[in-house]
Amino acid sequence: MSFSGARWLAAATIALAPAGVCAQDLGLKLKLQRTWVGPPSSTALVPTFIFADRLEGTQGDEARAEGSAELRKGDTNVEADSLRYFQQREDVEAVGNVRIERTGDVITGPSLKYNMSSGTGSFDRPDFTLAPRSKTGVAGVEARGKASSIDFLGEDRFKVHDVFFTTCKPGNEDWYVQARELDLDYTRQVGTARGGKVVFKGVPIIPAPYLDFSLNNQRKSGFLPPHVGTTGKSGAEFSTPYYFNLAPNYDATLTPREMAKRGLQLATEVRYLEPTFFGEYRGEVLPNDQARGGETRSAQTFVHTYRNGPVTGGLNLNKVSDDFYFIDLASRINITSQVNLIREGFLTYGGAWAGTGGYSLTGRVQSYQTLQTDPENPVPIPYARRPQLALSAVRQDLPGGVDFGMSGEFVDFSHPSNVIGTRAIAYPSFTLPVIRPSSYITPKIGLHVTQYELNRQDPSVPSAINRTLPIASLDSGLLFERDTQWRGQSFTQTLEPRAYYLYVPFRDQNNIPLFDTAVADFNYAQIFSENAFAGGDRINDANQLTLGLTSRMLVGASGQEALRATIAQRYYFENQRVTLNPTDTPRTYHSSDYLASVSGRASRDWTVEASEQYNPRDARTERLTLSGRYQPSPLHTVNFSYRYLRDQIAQVDISSQWPLGRGWYGVGRFNYSTSDKRIVEALAGIEYNAGCWISRVVIQHFALTAGSSTSTLFLQLELNGFSRIGSNPLEALKRNVPGYQTLGAPPAPDQPAQPFD
Repeated sequence: MSFSGARWLAAATIALAPAGVCAQDLGLKLKLQRTWVGPPSSTALVPTFIFADRLEGTQGDEARAEGSAELRKGDTNVEADSLRYFQQREDVEAVGNVRIERTGDVITGPSLKYNMSSGTGSFDRPDFTLAPRSKTGVAGVEARGKASSIDFLGEDRFKVHDVFFTTCKPGNEDWYVQARELDLDYTRQVGTARGGKVVFKGVPIIPAPYLDFSLNNQRKSGFLPPHVGTTGKSGAEFSTPYYFNLAPNYDATLTPREMAKRGLQLATEVRYLEPTFFGEYRGEVLPNDQARGGETRSAQTFVHTYRNGPVTGGLNLNKVSDDFYFIDLASRINITSQVNLIREGFLTYGGAWAGTGGYSLTGRVQSYQTLQTDPENPVPIPYARRPQLALSAVRQDLPGGVDFGMSGEFVDFSHPSNVIGTRAIAYPSFTLPVIRPSSYITPKIGLHVTQYELNRQDPSVPSAINRTLPIASLDSGLLFERDTQWRGQSFTQTLEPRAYYLYVPFRDQNNIPLFDTAVADFNYAQIFSENAFAGGDRINDANQLTLGLTSRMLVGASGQEALRATIAQRYYFENQRVTLNPTDTPRTYHSSDYLASVSGRASRDWTVEASEQYNPRDARTERLTLSGRYQPSPLHTVNFSYRYLRDQIAQVDISSQWPLGRGWYGVGRFNYSTSDKRIVEALAGIEYNAGCWISRVVIQHFALTAGSSTSTLFLQLELNGFSRIGSNPLEALKRNVPGYQTLGAPPAPDQPAQPFD
């Protein structure tokens, strides 16, 4: 049977049903339409459409198309000057200006052999554009190139010969991979180049006789990009990590790190993830530190978390070989400032009552390695808990609307030199919450019982001490609302007064040692709490009333909070008698400092926050925090803050990420202590986004101890969709510049509308 197209038709068209299937069975609509409109229940049932100026062939065997030929099946489309289609095998042979599109990929060239069913075949002298892949949830990038030939190995798999490969736009060849053979497997997000090199700006930067790399930054065993940088303590550094993709839920990284001033360090990281537990181990060893006379130095961290129904648990174990390990070898201020390394294991069982409420039981063992890095400011060694047993329980809606709460613990405290002993606490309490739409009142009464058994105490102090304290409180509040307008926008303004009365009788506690207790930070949350001390060794005496007032501006349509302002003060009806240490001066004034704060979005682009602790007795500010962020659009961010704590801290902190034009971006942070007259931390960098590659140069400087500091230089080249080369500054940038956004990252998902939008 033959088909020929009349000249008055734009094209001749034929729809070929799969072998053994009638067109009527598929519900085909045979008309000039270039999409499959039948039921897509199976790809095997999808028909093949052929368009051309002239069609001829044999029914069920072969079709030949000449002149503007096009073959379409599902999401695969082949265009050519002429093509032949073998229906039984579903093979297509196309010659002359061939173009194939499948799942977004576009490949052009002189000739093609392709199987429409298996997605396999070959293409001579192709130019190709591969669409972004995001099957793993990570957005991909478009890649293009040309080759002597390309083999199709199935869906999302290619073998390319004598290839030029890049993610740069046409006309831009800033970087590319040139290889004798390139395997691209987007099903596993893996690329393999043989006999090639990576070229940047015409200069080969990575020889690639055999190079494995991850497509779209996915996991792949092999060498990771080398890290190059420098620090003030260790000099120039070079590391070449090797990544082991052991299993979907296990991996490991081995990193040799060569430091000019110190020698070779070996580091490893092992991660694992199971349905009921996950964790990681990090270890590093410097067997011959040349800057420390050949000393062997090491560090280890093991973090493990277990969750299975009502049982949770964890381990957090840390160890370093010497006090100055982090100062000498770490490159982040949050690591170098560590002085107490925790070693802890815990197990918790939690459950719910038949009614409302629940309970939890926790067992814990905890100790610390204390690093003494500053001889002029020795660090006190914390007490170890070996063990700690803790109970917490709540039962709500008992008869009469009463709620019951219970907290308790038993701890065995140990220390190399101080008083040691055990502490047992039981604190049952009852509350009767009365809640109305515009008000609430919650009376509470409890009995705090503590028992100590001590050793190594002064002979004048008994070995057994008991403390029993009744605690009573009354918490209450009101809620007022009104509708208002500001800058043409509707708001609901609230006024929320709160009153909290607390009574705790005096008990002499001077004989009780301080195992884990200090004066609690004075803030808005603490001013409405029962105890002015953090820890169980001191409970304040109290006959006091705290008054607070909060006002909020809520967006009328959504109820979202746009602005919040608070003020609070505590009033004492008796002088203080319980102090942290017997030598401390007790409070004799009758009203506390004022606490006031304002926070929220002042406009669409501005977010501000201010808080102050004001001493009315001496008419002075004890603590002040001012901060703001200006962020008119992505990649445009300016942050500023000022922190002041009388006689302790006075710091100015400014940071920003801002475009400089033509793809250049500046980023920096300056944190300066005006009280110490020194830089706490500073960072300055410049980034350049060329579209298919990004470069970063960042220098970071931060203080170590009272008289020392260090600097780190980061140099990074990011080849989009391929690899990052150099030392990675992104973690430092995100930590130092709040609101920092990575160049080239996909746009953030749509966020709920903000006030003033």
